[in-house]
Amino acid sequence: MNEINNPPIIPAATAGNLTNLIAERAWFEPDRVTISRPLGDGWQPLTARQVEEEIRATAKGLVAAGIQIGDRVAIMARTRYEWTILDFAIWYAGGCVVPIYETSSAEQVDWILNDSGSVGLIVETPTHRELVTPVLPGHTKHVWVMTEDVLAILKDAGSNISDEEIERRRNALVPASLATLIYTSGTTGRPKGVQLTHSNFLSECGNVVEGASDLFLKPGGSTLLFLPVAHVFGRMVQIGAIHAGLHLAHCSDPVGRLQPDLASFKPSFVLAVPRIFEKIYNGAEAKAEAAGKGKIFRKAAEVAIAYSESKDKRGFNPLLTLKHGLFDKLVYSKIRAAMGGSVEAAISGGAPLGTRLGHFYRGAGITILEGYGLTETTAGATLNLTKKIRVGSVGRPIPGTSIKIADDGEVMIKGPIVMRGYWQNDAANQEVFDGEWFKSGDLGRLDDEGYLYITGRKKELIVTAGGKNVAPAVLEDRLRAHPLVSQCMVVGDNQPFIASLITIDQDMLKGWIASNNKAGATIDTLVNDPDLIAVIQTAVDEANKAVSKAESIRKFTILAKDFTIAGGELTAKLSLKRHVIAEKYSAEITALFTK
Repeated sequence: MNEINNPPIIPAATAGNLTNLIAERAWFEPDRVTISRPLGDGWQPLTARQVEEEIRATAKGLVAAGIQIGDRVAIMARTRYEWTILDFAIWYAGGCVVPIYETSSAEQVDWILNDSGSVGLIVETPTHRELVTPVLPGHTKHVWVMTEDVLAILKDAGSNISDEEIERRRNALVPASLATLIYTSGTTGRPKGVQLTHSNFLSECGNVVEGASDLFLKPGGSTLLFLPVAHVFGRMVQIGAIHAGLHLAHCSDPVGRLQPDLASFKPSFVLAVPRIFEKIYNGAEAKAEAAGKGKIFRKAAEVAIAYSESKDKRGFNPLLTLKHGLFDKLVYSKIRAAMGGSVEAAISGGAPLGTRLGHFYRGAGITILEGYGLTETTAGATLNLTKKIRVGSVGRPIPGTSIKIADDGEVMIKGPIVMRGYWQNDAANQEVFDGEWFKSGDLGRLDDEGYLYITGRKKELIVTAGGKNVAPAVLEDRLRAHPLVSQCMVVGDNQPFIASLITIDQDMLKGWIASNNKAGATIDTLVNDPDLIAVIQTAVDEANKAVSKAESIRKFTILAKDFTIAGGELTAKLSLKRHVIAEKYSAEITALFTK
Protein backbone atom coordinates (compact mmCIF):
# COMPACT_ATOMS: atom_id res chain seq x y z
CA MET A 1 0.00 0.00 0.00
CA ASN A 2 1.39 3.43 -0.98
CA GLU A 3 -1.48 5.74 0.02
CA ILE A 4 -4.28 5.80 2.58
CA ASN A 5 -7.04 8.37 3.11
CA ASN A 6 -8.99 8.52 6.37
CA PRO A 7 -12.24 10.55 6.18
CA PRO A 8 -12.76 13.19 8.90
CA ILE A 9 -15.01 12.73 11.91
CA ILE A 10 -14.98 16.48 12.55
CA PRO A 11 -15.01 18.46 9.27
CA ALA A 12 -12.80 21.50 8.81
CA ALA A 13 -14.22 24.48 10.71
CA THR A 14 -16.11 27.09 8.72
CA ALA A 15 -16.60 29.47 11.67
CA GLY A 16 -15.29 30.08 15.17
CA ASN A 17 -11.86 29.79 16.74
CA LEU A 18 -10.04 28.27 19.71
CA THR A 19 -11.52 30.71 22.25
CA ASN A 20 -14.86 28.96 21.77
CA LEU A 21 -13.44 25.91 23.55
CA ILE A 22 -13.16 27.96 26.74
CA ALA A 23 -16.26 30.14 26.32
CA GLU A 24 -18.64 27.31 25.45
CA ARG A 25 -17.44 25.06 28.28
CA ALA A 26 -17.98 27.92 30.74
CA TRP A 27 -21.47 28.54 29.33
CA PHE A 28 -22.72 24.96 29.16
CA GLU A 29 -20.82 23.38 32.08
CA PRO A 30 -19.77 26.27 34.34
CA ASP A 31 -19.18 24.11 37.42
CA ARG A 32 -17.14 21.39 35.73
CA VAL A 33 -13.58 21.22 37.08
CA THR A 34 -11.32 21.67 34.06
CA ILE A 35 -7.92 22.75 35.42
CA SER A 36 -6.10 22.34 38.71
CA ARG A 37 -3.17 24.53 39.60
CA PRO A 38 -0.40 23.66 42.10
CA LEU A 39 -1.11 24.71 45.69
CA GLY A 40 1.51 23.69 48.23
CA ASP A 41 1.96 19.94 47.90
CA GLY A 42 -1.50 19.55 46.38
CA TRP A 43 -3.81 21.04 43.80
CA GLN A 44 -6.44 23.78 43.64
CA PRO A 45 -9.32 22.79 41.34
CA LEU A 46 -10.82 25.46 39.08
CA THR A 47 -14.17 25.27 37.33
CA ALA A 48 -14.78 26.11 33.69
CA ARG A 49 -16.35 29.41 34.79
CA GLN A 50 -13.35 30.36 36.95
CA VAL A 51 -10.89 29.52 34.17
CA GLU A 52 -12.83 31.59 31.64
CA GLU A 53 -13.03 34.55 34.04
CA GLU A 54 -9.26 34.48 34.58
CA ILE A 55 -8.55 34.24 30.86
CA ARG A 56 -10.94 37.10 30.11
CA ALA A 57 -9.46 39.33 32.85
CA THR A 58 -5.93 38.60 31.58
CA ALA A 59 -6.96 39.42 28.01
CA LYS A 60 -8.27 42.79 29.17
CA GLY A 61 -4.84 43.61 30.56
CA LEU A 62 -3.23 42.79 27.22
CA VAL A 63 -5.74 45.02 25.43
CA ALA A 64 -5.03 47.83 27.89
CA ALA A 65 -1.31 47.45 27.07
CA GLY A 66 -2.08 48.12 23.41
CA ILE A 67 -2.11 44.60 21.94
CA GLN A 68 -4.01 44.76 18.65
CA ILE A 69 -5.85 42.10 16.66
CA GLY A 70 -3.23 40.07 14.76
CA ASP A 71 -0.30 41.17 16.96
CA ARG A 72 2.23 38.52 17.90
CA VAL A 73 2.99 38.05 21.61
CA ALA A 74 5.76 35.65 22.70
CA ILE A 75 5.76 33.37 25.77
CA MET A 76 9.07 32.07 27.16
CA ALA A 77 8.44 29.71 30.06
CA ARG A 78 8.28 26.15 31.27
CA THR A 79 5.00 24.27 31.22
CA ARG A 80 2.80 25.75 33.93
CA TYR A 81 -0.74 26.90 34.69
CA GLU A 82 -0.03 30.50 33.64
CA TRP A 83 1.10 29.33 30.18
CA THR A 84 -2.37 27.96 29.41
CA ILE A 85 -4.16 31.04 30.76
CA LEU A 86 -1.93 33.42 28.78
CA ASP A 87 -2.17 31.31 25.62
CA PHE A 88 -5.96 31.64 25.53
CA ALA A 89 -5.88 35.22 26.82
CA ILE A 90 -3.78 36.31 23.86
CA TRP A 91 -6.38 34.73 21.57
CA TYR A 92 -9.21 36.41 23.50
CA ALA A 93 -7.40 39.71 22.83
CA GLY A 94 -7.23 38.85 19.12
CA GLY A 95 -3.51 38.12 19.07
CA CYS A 96 -1.19 35.32 17.92
CA VAL A 97 1.06 33.36 20.29
CA VAL A 98 4.79 32.80 19.66
CA PRO A 99 6.24 30.13 22.00
CA ILE A 100 9.92 30.28 22.98
CA TYR A 101 11.63 27.49 24.92
CA GLU A 102 12.77 28.64 28.35
CA THR A 103 16.19 27.12 27.61
CA SER A 104 16.70 29.31 24.52
CA SER A 105 19.82 31.44 24.22
CA ALA A 106 19.75 35.21 23.86
CA GLU A 107 20.70 34.79 20.20
CA GLN A 108 17.73 32.48 19.58
CA VAL A 109 15.34 34.84 21.38
CA ASP A 110 16.71 37.72 19.32
CA TRP A 111 16.00 35.82 16.09
CA ILE A 112 12.48 34.76 17.04
CA LEU A 113 11.37 38.16 18.32
CA ASN A 114 12.72 39.91 15.24
CA ASP A 115 11.52 37.36 12.70
CA SER A 116 8.02 37.19 14.20
CA GLY A 117 7.71 40.90 14.88
CA SER A 118 6.44 40.15 18.40
CA VAL A 119 5.19 43.30 20.16
CA GLY A 120 5.21 41.74 23.62
CA LEU A 121 7.08 39.05 25.55
CA ILE A 122 6.08 37.14 28.67
CA VAL A 123 8.99 35.39 30.42
CA GLU A 124 8.85 33.06 33.38
CA THR A 125 11.44 34.51 35.77
CA PRO A 126 13.54 37.64 36.39
CA THR A 127 16.55 35.61 35.18
CA HIS A 128 14.84 35.22 31.80
CA ARG A 129 14.19 38.97 31.73
CA GLU A 130 17.90 39.63 32.33
CA LEU A 131 18.76 37.27 29.47
CA VAL A 132 16.43 38.87 26.93
CA THR A 133 16.81 42.56 27.85
CA PRO A 134 20.01 43.15 25.81
CA VAL A 135 18.44 41.70 22.65
CA LEU A 136 14.93 43.14 22.82
CA PRO A 137 14.03 44.75 19.47
CA GLY A 138 12.34 48.14 19.45
CA HIS A 139 8.99 46.69 18.41
CA THR A 140 8.85 44.44 21.51
CA LYS A 141 7.40 47.13 23.74
CA HIS A 142 6.29 45.04 26.72
CA VAL A 143 8.00 42.42 28.89
CA TRP A 144 6.02 40.72 31.66
CA VAL A 145 7.34 38.18 34.21
CA MET A 146 5.15 35.23 35.26
CA THR A 147 6.65 34.80 38.73
CA GLU A 148 5.99 38.47 39.48
CA ASP A 149 2.25 37.66 39.51
CA VAL A 150 1.67 38.51 35.88
CA LEU A 151 -1.98 37.42 35.92
CA ALA A 152 -2.83 39.77 38.78
CA ILE A 153 -0.91 42.63 37.15
CA LEU A 154 -2.72 42.21 33.85
CA LYS A 155 -6.09 41.87 35.61
CA ASP A 156 -5.57 45.19 37.40
CA ALA A 157 -4.33 46.88 34.21
CA GLY A 158 -7.43 45.81 32.28
CA SER A 159 -10.09 46.72 34.81
CA ASN A 160 -11.49 49.45 32.53
CA ILE A 161 -11.73 47.27 29.41
CA SER A 162 -15.28 46.10 28.70
CA ASP A 163 -16.49 42.56 28.06
CA GLU A 164 -17.93 43.83 24.79
CA GLU A 165 -14.45 44.78 23.57
CA ILE A 166 -13.13 41.29 24.39
CA GLU A 167 -16.10 39.72 22.57
CA ARG A 168 -15.44 41.91 19.54
CA ARG A 169 -11.82 40.89 19.41
CA ARG A 170 -12.21 37.16 19.93
CA ASN A 171 -15.08 37.01 17.44
CA ALA A 172 -12.90 38.77 14.88
CA LEU A 173 -10.82 35.59 14.66
CA VAL A 174 -11.93 33.09 12.01
CA PRO A 175 -10.72 29.53 11.34
CA ALA A 176 -8.09 30.79 8.89
CA SER A 177 -6.68 33.31 11.40
CA LEU A 178 -3.11 32.68 12.54
CA ALA A 179 -3.18 31.11 16.01
CA THR A 180 0.52 30.59 16.59
CA LEU A 181 3.99 30.79 15.11
CA ILE A 182 5.99 27.83 16.40
CA TYR A 183 9.67 28.00 15.56
CA THR A 184 11.14 24.63 14.67
CA SER A 185 13.76 23.33 17.08
CA GLY A 186 16.53 24.07 14.63
CA THR A 187 18.58 20.87 14.35
CA THR A 188 20.25 22.72 11.48
CA GLY A 189 20.36 26.39 10.57
CA ARG A 190 17.96 29.13 11.65
CA PRO A 191 14.61 28.04 13.11
CA LYS A 192 11.65 28.52 10.76
CA GLY A 193 8.33 29.91 11.97
CA VAL A 194 5.57 27.34 11.35
CA GLN A 195 2.22 29.07 10.77
CA LEU A 196 -0.61 27.16 12.43
CA THR A 197 -4.16 28.48 12.23
CA HIS A 198 -7.15 28.10 14.52
CA SER A 199 -8.54 25.69 11.93
CA ASN A 200 -5.38 23.55 12.10
CA PHE A 201 -5.79 23.02 15.85
CA LEU A 202 -9.56 22.58 15.69
CA SER A 203 -9.15 19.85 13.07
CA GLU A 204 -6.25 18.18 14.88
CA CYS A 205 -7.73 18.19 18.37
CA GLY A 206 -11.31 17.55 17.28
CA ASN A 207 -10.45 14.48 15.23
CA VAL A 208 -7.93 13.08 17.73
CA VAL A 209 -10.38 13.53 20.62
CA GLU A 210 -13.25 11.90 18.72
CA GLY A 211 -11.04 9.22 17.19
CA ALA A 212 -9.65 8.27 20.61
CA SER A 213 -12.87 8.99 22.48
CA ASP A 214 -12.35 6.08 24.90
CA LEU A 215 -9.36 8.02 26.27
CA PHE A 216 -10.26 11.68 25.90
CA LEU A 217 -13.98 11.46 26.61
CA LYS A 218 -13.78 8.94 29.44
CA PRO A 219 -15.86 10.10 32.44
CA GLY A 220 -13.57 11.52 35.10
CA GLY A 221 -10.62 11.54 32.71
CA SER A 222 -7.55 13.56 33.62
CA THR A 223 -4.05 14.21 32.35
CA LEU A 224 -0.89 15.74 33.78
CA LEU A 225 0.89 17.89 31.20
CA PHE A 226 4.66 17.85 31.60
CA LEU A 227 5.77 18.19 27.98
CA PRO A 228 6.96 21.65 26.93
CA VAL A 229 3.93 23.69 25.84
CA ALA A 230 6.37 25.56 23.62
CA HIS A 231 6.48 22.37 21.54
CA VAL A 232 3.56 21.48 19.28
CA PHE A 233 2.97 18.13 21.01
CA GLY A 234 2.53 19.77 24.41
CA ARG A 235 0.36 22.46 22.86
CA MET A 236 -1.90 19.85 21.28
CA VAL A 237 -2.22 18.09 24.64
CA GLN A 238 -3.26 21.34 26.29
CA ILE A 239 -5.83 22.29 23.66
CA GLY A 240 -7.06 18.71 23.23
CA ALA A 241 -7.63 18.35 26.98
CA ILE A 242 -9.65 21.55 27.07
CA HIS A 243 -11.58 20.52 23.96
CA ALA A 244 -12.46 17.17 25.58
CA GLY A 245 -13.25 18.63 29.00
CA LEU A 246 -10.46 16.62 30.63
CA HIS A 247 -9.23 17.61 34.06
CA LEU A 248 -5.84 19.19 33.25
CA ALA A 249 -2.86 19.90 35.50
CA HIS A 250 0.69 21.04 34.77
CA CYS A 251 4.10 19.83 35.97
CA SER A 252 6.78 22.45 35.37
CA ASP A 253 9.73 20.36 36.57
CA PRO A 254 9.71 16.84 35.03
CA VAL A 255 13.09 16.03 36.58
CA GLY A 256 12.35 16.98 40.17
CA ARG A 257 8.54 17.00 40.40
CA LEU A 258 7.15 14.45 37.96
CA GLN A 259 7.00 11.49 40.37
CA PRO A 260 5.33 13.38 43.27
CA ASP A 261 2.97 15.21 40.89
CA LEU A 262 1.91 11.94 39.26
CA ALA A 263 1.37 10.43 42.69
CA SER A 264 -0.77 13.32 43.97
CA PHE A 265 -2.75 14.15 40.81
CA LYS A 266 -3.21 10.54 39.63
CA PRO A 267 -3.97 11.16 35.93
CA SER A 268 -5.99 8.60 34.01
CA PHE A 269 -3.67 8.89 31.02
CA VAL A 270 -0.52 10.76 30.04
CA LEU A 271 1.21 11.93 26.90
CA ALA A 272 4.99 11.83 26.70
CA VAL A 273 8.06 11.28 24.58
CA PRO A 274 9.65 7.79 24.56
CA ARG A 275 12.54 8.86 26.79
CA ILE A 276 10.11 9.22 29.73
CA PHE A 277 8.88 5.66 29.30
CA GLU A 278 12.47 4.41 28.89
CA LYS A 279 13.47 6.18 32.13
CA ILE A 280 10.60 4.62 34.09
CA TYR A 281 11.46 1.16 32.78
CA ASN A 282 15.21 1.53 33.37
CA GLY A 283 14.63 2.98 36.84
CA ALA A 284 12.42 0.03 37.80
CA GLU A 285 14.99 -2.43 36.49
CA ALA A 286 17.85 -0.72 38.34
CA LYS A 287 15.82 -0.66 41.57
CA ALA A 288 15.08 -4.37 41.23
CA GLU A 289 18.76 -5.11 40.50
CA ALA A 290 19.88 -3.16 43.59
CA ALA A 291 17.44 -5.16 45.73
CA GLY A 292 18.75 -8.45 44.35
CA LYS A 293 15.59 -9.00 42.30
CA GLY A 294 16.98 -8.28 38.84
CA LYS A 295 16.31 -11.83 37.64
CA ILE A 296 12.66 -11.57 38.73
CA PHE A 297 12.24 -8.24 36.93
CA ARG A 298 13.73 -9.55 33.69
CA LYS A 299 11.47 -12.61 33.80
CA ALA A 300 8.48 -10.34 34.47
CA ALA A 301 9.45 -8.24 31.44
CA GLU A 302 9.59 -11.38 29.26
CA VAL A 303 6.14 -12.44 30.47
CA ALA A 304 4.66 -8.95 29.91
CA ILE A 305 5.96 -8.86 26.34
CA ALA A 306 4.71 -12.38 25.60
CA TYR A 307 1.33 -11.58 27.16
CA SER A 308 0.97 -8.47 24.99
CA GLU A 309 2.02 -10.35 21.86
CA SER A 310 -0.54 -13.05 22.62
CA LYS A 311 -3.28 -10.41 22.50
CA ASP A 312 -2.40 -9.72 18.86
CA LYS A 313 -2.56 -13.43 18.10
CA ARG A 314 -5.88 -13.66 19.98
CA GLY A 315 -4.69 -16.84 21.64
CA PHE A 316 -5.18 -17.93 25.25
CA ASN A 317 -2.32 -19.53 27.15
CA PRO A 318 -3.40 -20.58 30.68
CA LEU A 319 0.19 -20.86 31.97
CA LEU A 320 1.14 -17.47 30.56
CA THR A 321 -1.99 -15.94 32.09
CA LEU A 322 -1.09 -17.44 35.47
CA LYS A 323 2.47 -16.08 35.30
CA HIS A 324 1.13 -12.69 34.24
CA GLY A 325 -1.19 -12.56 37.26
CA LEU A 326 1.70 -13.38 39.60
CA PHE A 327 4.03 -10.75 38.13
CA ASP A 328 1.22 -8.19 38.11
CA LYS A 329 1.35 -8.19 41.92
CA LEU A 330 5.14 -8.39 42.15
CA VAL A 331 6.25 -6.01 39.37
CA TYR A 332 3.62 -4.47 37.07
CA SER A 333 1.64 -2.84 39.87
CA LYS A 334 4.82 -0.99 40.89
CA ILE A 335 5.31 0.26 37.32
CA ARG A 336 1.75 1.60 37.31
CA ALA A 337 2.30 3.14 40.75
CA ALA A 338 5.34 5.02 39.39
CA MET A 339 2.96 6.71 36.93
CA GLY A 340 0.45 7.66 39.60
CA GLY A 341 -1.46 4.41 39.93
CA SER A 342 -4.43 5.37 37.75
CA VAL A 343 -2.86 5.51 34.27
CA GLU A 344 -4.38 2.93 31.95
CA ALA A 345 -3.08 4.29 28.64
CA ALA A 346 -0.64 6.80 27.27
CA ILE A 347 0.21 8.46 23.98
CA SER A 348 3.84 8.54 22.88
CA GLY A 349 5.25 10.76 20.16
CA GLY A 350 8.33 12.72 19.12
CA ALA A 351 10.51 9.66 18.45
CA PRO A 352 10.11 5.90 17.99
CA LEU A 353 9.16 4.00 21.16
CA GLY A 354 10.28 0.56 19.99
CA THR A 355 8.32 -2.67 19.73
CA ARG A 356 9.78 -4.27 22.85
CA LEU A 357 8.94 -1.34 25.14
CA GLY A 358 5.49 -1.02 23.58
CA HIS A 359 4.69 -4.67 24.31
CA PHE A 360 6.18 -4.46 27.81
CA TYR A 361 3.97 -1.56 28.89
CA ARG A 362 0.84 -3.06 27.37
CA GLY A 363 1.59 -6.32 29.14
CA ALA A 364 2.09 -4.37 32.37
CA GLY A 365 -1.36 -2.80 32.09
CA ILE A 366 -0.53 0.53 30.43
CA THR A 367 -1.29 0.62 26.71
CA ILE A 368 1.01 3.12 25.00
CA LEU A 369 -0.48 4.41 21.78
CA GLU A 370 2.34 5.49 19.52
CA GLY A 371 1.74 8.31 17.07
CA TYR A 372 3.67 10.38 14.55
CA GLY A 373 3.62 13.96 13.40
CA LEU A 374 5.57 17.17 13.07
CA THR A 375 5.23 20.81 14.04
CA GLU A 376 4.14 21.37 10.45
CA THR A 377 1.22 18.94 10.88
CA THR A 378 -0.06 20.43 14.17
CA ALA A 379 1.42 17.43 16.04
CA GLY A 380 -0.17 14.05 15.32
CA ALA A 381 -0.73 12.95 11.73
CA THR A 382 -1.08 9.26 12.65
CA LEU A 383 -2.04 7.46 15.86
CA ASN A 384 -2.63 3.97 17.16
CA LEU A 385 -5.98 3.54 18.90
CA THR A 386 -6.80 1.16 21.75
CA LYS A 387 -9.19 -0.76 19.47
CA LYS A 388 -6.89 -0.55 16.44
CA ILE A 389 -3.33 -0.92 17.65
CA ARG A 390 -0.30 -2.38 15.97
CA VAL A 391 2.65 -2.24 18.35
CA GLY A 392 5.79 -1.08 16.57
CA SER A 393 3.91 1.10 14.11
CA VAL A 394 2.94 4.76 14.58
CA GLY A 395 -0.66 3.96 13.69
CA ARG A 396 -3.02 4.93 10.92
CA PRO A 397 -3.78 8.50 9.73
CA ILE A 398 -5.97 10.48 12.12
CA PRO A 399 -9.43 11.21 10.67
CA GLY A 400 -9.28 13.78 7.87
CA THR A 401 -5.64 13.04 7.01
CA SER A 402 -4.03 11.28 4.04
CA ILE A 403 -0.63 9.60 4.00
CA LYS A 404 1.32 8.72 0.85
CA ILE A 405 4.73 7.12 0.41
CA ALA A 406 6.70 8.75 -2.39
CA ASP A 407 8.83 6.76 -4.83
CA ASP A 408 11.95 7.46 -2.75
CA GLY A 409 10.23 6.34 0.48
CA GLU A 410 9.46 9.80 1.86
CA VAL A 411 6.29 10.15 3.93
CA MET A 412 3.87 12.70 2.39
CA ILE A 413 0.96 14.18 4.36
CA LYS A 414 -2.20 15.96 3.27
CA GLY A 415 -5.17 17.34 5.22
CA PRO A 416 -6.50 20.24 7.31
CA ILE A 417 -3.80 19.68 9.96
CA VAL A 418 -1.02 20.74 7.56
CA MET A 419 0.41 24.20 8.27
CA ARG A 420 -0.34 27.28 6.22
CA GLY A 421 3.38 27.48 5.46
CA TYR A 422 6.58 28.90 6.93
CA TRP A 423 6.47 32.51 8.04
CA GLN A 424 8.00 34.86 5.46
CA ASN A 425 10.01 32.04 3.85
CA ASP A 426 8.85 31.24 0.31
CA ALA A 427 12.02 29.32 -0.51
CA ALA A 428 11.44 26.89 2.37
CA ASN A 429 7.78 26.50 1.39
CA GLN A 430 8.74 25.52 -2.14
CA GLU A 431 11.04 22.84 -0.75
CA VAL A 432 8.43 21.11 1.42
CA PHE A 433 5.23 21.35 -0.61
CA ASP A 434 4.35 19.25 -3.63
CA GLY A 435 0.94 20.65 -4.49
CA GLU A 436 -1.34 19.83 -1.54
CA TRP A 437 1.11 17.28 -0.17
CA PHE A 438 3.58 18.17 2.60
CA LYS A 439 6.95 16.41 2.32
CA SER A 440 7.82 15.30 5.85
CA GLY A 441 11.51 14.54 5.35
CA ASP A 442 10.93 11.18 7.07
CA LEU A 443 11.20 7.78 5.41
CA GLY A 444 8.50 5.20 5.99
CA ARG A 445 6.28 2.43 4.72
CA LEU A 446 2.59 1.55 4.93
CA ASP A 447 1.52 -2.02 5.63
CA ASP A 448 -1.46 -3.69 4.01
CA GLU A 449 -3.87 -2.20 6.57
CA GLY A 450 -2.57 1.35 6.39
CA TYR A 451 -0.37 1.36 9.50
CA LEU A 452 2.66 3.60 9.10
CA TYR A 453 6.19 2.57 10.07
CA ILE A 454 8.93 5.23 10.20
CA THR A 455 12.21 3.81 8.96
CA GLY A 456 14.50 6.84 9.06
CA ARG A 457 15.09 10.48 8.33
CA LYS A 458 15.74 11.37 4.70
CA LYS A 459 18.35 14.05 5.42
CA GLU A 460 20.01 11.96 8.14
CA LEU A 461 20.81 9.02 5.89
CA ILE A 462 24.47 8.07 6.19
CA VAL A 463 26.18 6.98 3.00
CA THR A 464 29.29 4.92 3.66
CA ALA A 465 32.37 4.91 1.44
CA GLY A 466 31.04 1.67 -0.01
CA GLY A 467 27.81 3.39 -1.07
CA LYS A 468 25.61 1.77 1.59
CA ASN A 469 22.67 3.91 2.80
CA VAL A 470 22.25 3.64 6.59
CA ALA A 471 19.33 5.08 8.60
CA PRO A 472 20.87 5.88 12.01
CA ALA A 473 17.55 5.96 13.91
CA VAL A 474 17.18 2.17 13.79
CA LEU A 475 20.48 1.65 15.59
CA GLU A 476 20.16 4.62 17.93
CA ASP A 477 16.69 3.63 19.15
CA ARG A 478 17.92 0.10 19.94
CA LEU A 479 21.00 1.41 21.74
CA ARG A 480 19.05 3.82 23.93
CA ALA A 481 16.91 0.92 25.13
CA HIS A 482 19.87 -0.26 27.25
CA PRO A 483 19.63 1.05 30.84
CA LEU A 484 23.20 2.40 30.89
CA VAL A 485 22.91 4.27 27.58
CA SER A 486 21.62 7.83 27.77
CA GLN A 487 22.25 9.10 24.24
CA CYS A 488 24.08 7.97 21.14
CA MET A 489 24.85 9.21 17.65
CA VAL A 490 25.72 6.94 14.76
CA VAL A 491 28.43 8.26 12.42
CA GLY A 492 30.12 7.01 9.26
CA ASP A 493 29.29 9.32 6.35
CA ASN A 494 31.86 8.66 3.58
CA GLN A 495 33.67 6.27 5.92
CA PRO A 496 34.42 2.55 5.39
CA PHE A 497 32.14 1.44 8.24
CA ILE A 498 29.59 2.62 10.82
CA ALA A 499 30.57 3.77 14.31
CA SER A 500 28.90 5.50 17.24
CA LEU A 501 29.38 8.05 20.02
CA ILE A 502 27.71 6.86 23.23
CA THR A 503 26.92 8.68 26.48
CA ILE A 504 26.10 7.09 29.82
CA ASP A 505 23.02 7.60 31.99
CA GLN A 506 24.41 9.00 35.25
CA ASP A 507 21.56 7.68 37.42
CA MET A 508 21.97 4.14 36.10
CA LEU A 509 25.76 4.37 36.38
CA LYS A 510 25.60 4.81 40.17
CA GLY A 511 23.95 1.41 40.59
CA TRP A 512 26.37 -0.21 38.14
CA ILE A 513 29.38 1.18 40.05
CA ALA A 514 28.04 -0.22 43.33
CA SER A 515 27.20 -3.66 41.95
CA ASN A 516 30.58 -3.96 40.20
CA ASN A 517 32.70 -2.96 43.22
CA LYS A 518 34.12 0.18 41.64
CA ALA A 519 33.69 2.55 44.58
CA GLY A 520 35.06 6.00 43.89
CA ALA A 521 34.91 5.60 40.13
CA THR A 522 33.44 8.38 37.97
CA ILE A 523 32.43 8.58 34.35
CA ASP A 524 35.77 10.30 33.63
CA THR A 525 37.68 7.28 34.94
CA LEU A 526 35.31 4.72 33.43
CA VAL A 527 35.22 5.72 29.75
CA ASN A 528 38.07 3.29 29.07
CA ASP A 529 37.10 0.72 31.71
CA PRO A 530 37.04 -2.79 30.14
CA ASP A 531 34.00 -3.86 32.18
CA LEU A 532 31.90 -0.86 31.15
CA ILE A 533 33.03 -1.21 27.54
CA ALA A 534 32.02 -4.87 27.62
CA VAL A 535 28.52 -4.01 28.87
CA ILE A 536 28.06 -1.33 26.20
CA GLN A 537 29.32 -3.81 23.60
CA THR A 538 26.38 -6.07 24.49
CA ALA A 539 24.04 -3.12 23.79
CA VAL A 540 25.78 -2.54 20.46
CA ASP A 541 25.53 -6.24 19.58
CA GLU A 542 21.79 -6.17 20.35
CA ALA A 543 21.29 -3.06 18.19
CA ASN A 544 23.24 -4.65 15.33
CA LYS A 545 20.71 -7.50 15.18
CA ALA A 546 18.26 -5.04 13.57
CA VAL A 547 20.48 -4.29 10.56
CA SER A 548 22.67 -5.95 7.97
CA LYS A 549 26.39 -6.47 8.53
CA ALA A 550 27.21 -3.52 6.26
CA GLU A 551 24.99 -1.27 8.41
CA SER A 552 26.20 -2.53 11.79
CA ILE A 553 28.26 -0.55 14.31
CA ARG A 554 31.85 -1.76 14.17
CA LYS A 555 33.39 0.64 16.70
CA PHE A 556 32.19 3.00 19.40
CA THR A 557 33.57 5.43 21.94
CA ILE A 558 32.11 6.32 25.33
CA LEU A 559 32.00 10.04 26.04
CA ALA A 560 32.56 11.50 29.51
CA LYS A 561 29.80 14.08 29.06
CA ASP A 562 26.15 13.50 28.19
CA PHE A 563 24.37 15.32 25.37
CA THR A 564 22.13 18.00 26.86
CA ILE A 565 19.86 20.85 25.87
CA ALA A 566 22.00 23.30 27.86
CA GLY A 567 25.14 22.03 26.13
CA GLY A 568 23.56 22.64 22.74
CA GLU A 569 23.67 19.00 21.60
CA LEU A 570 19.91 18.38 21.98
CA THR A 571 16.85 20.27 20.91
CA ALA A 572 14.09 20.97 23.44
CA LYS A 573 12.30 17.78 22.37
CA LEU A 574 15.56 15.83 22.89
CA SER A 575 16.41 15.37 19.21
CA LEU A 576 20.10 15.19 18.35
CA LYS A 577 21.68 18.31 16.85
CA ARG A 578 23.92 16.20 14.68
CA HIS A 579 25.93 19.05 13.18
CA VAL A 580 26.70 20.45 16.66
CA ILE A 581 27.76 17.06 18.03
CA ALA A 582 29.83 16.30 14.93
CA GLU A 583 31.69 19.58 15.31
CA LYS A 584 32.14 19.37 19.09
CA TYR A 585 33.40 15.78 18.99
CA SER A 586 35.22 15.88 15.67
CA ALA A 587 38.43 14.59 17.23
CA GLU A 588 36.68 11.59 18.78
CA ILE A 589 34.93 10.81 15.48
CA THR A 590 38.19 11.06 13.55
CA ALA A 591 39.84 8.70 16.05
CA LEU A 592 37.13 6.08 15.50
CA PHE A 593 38.13 5.77 11.85
CA THR A 594 41.91 6.15 12.18
CA LYS A 595 42.88 3.98 15.15
